[in-house]
Amino acid sequence: MNVKPALSDLSAFAAIVRHRSFRKAADELGLSPSTLSHMMRVLEANMGVRLLHRTTRSVAPTEAGERLVTRLQPVLRDLDRALEEVETFRDRPSGTLRINTSEIAARALLKTVVPIFLDRYPEMTLDLVTEGRLVDIVAEGFDAGIRLGEAVPQDMIAVRFGGEMRFVAVASPAYLASRAPPQTPDDLKDHACIRFRLPSGKLFRWEFEKHGQELNIDVPGALILDHLDLMCEAAVQGLGIAYVPDRSAKTDIYYGRLVTVLDDWCPSIPGLFLYYPGHRYVPPGLRAFIDVLKEVG
Repeated sequence: MNVKPALSDLSAFAAIVRHRSFRKAADELGLSPSTLSHMMRVLEANMGVRLLHRTTRSVAPTEAGERLVTRLQPVLRDLDRALEEVETFRDRPSGTLRINTSEIAARALLKTVVPIFLDRYPEMTLDLVTEGRLVDIVAEGFDAGIRLGEAVPQDMIAVRFGGEMRFVAVASPAYLASRAPPQTPDDLKDHACIRFRLPSGKLFRWEFEKHGQELNIDVPGALILDHLDLMCEAAVQGLGIAYVPDRSAKTDIYYGRLVTVLDDWCPSIPGLFLYYPGHRYVPPGLRAFIDVLKEVG
């Protein structure tokens, strides 16, 4: 190896491997895919070894690339941590805060926390990535994640916000006019239920609880959707009963387009938590975001 690789090239290589995509890595780095591809060709030429397998549809590290990125990841994390520690000497936090979250949590944040945070810290960039699947926030380069309490990994520090929430069973008045509303979860077997497909591909089982009795039901239904807003819309159209977070159905319930059923079987749950690794240095931007989160409540 005649030319020592630049840190920027190695960071770009790690981003490509993390995303398994030139386009997504380019978006993260603020570069064009063609520029990033040229950087990798130069890097491979300088190192004298192929680091990436490329096809028209995918990119993956070679054996040499896999070994390199395994060594690089802790080095790059330590470098980020060192820069973050220096950042504390600034008067105001700056840089990018990356948070992986669900769509429903992002909607709640956009109404409350995000406007205050961006106004108070104009040198910060907030990168909210919404997806249904639960990811390893450390491995995928996020500063924090936001999920329901039951989904937060046990080795994380969690900060609760937004209060309690409920999953509610809802249907349109027109649908309920044509058949008797269910009185117990077992009655759902005689109804059209709008089912929800999880990002894993599995169908979500509806969970109910009353007086300590817990029921976990694989409901019947001819319609399967993978988006909460679509489930509410389908219920409004009279296509059946949907089981969704109360925040998703709030507007439709307020205007009478949906009504709740099985209310006494739908208890409150702890709600949403922001979480982050306890063993890592907490960057100033994340500390500032948490402060606003606690302030808003």
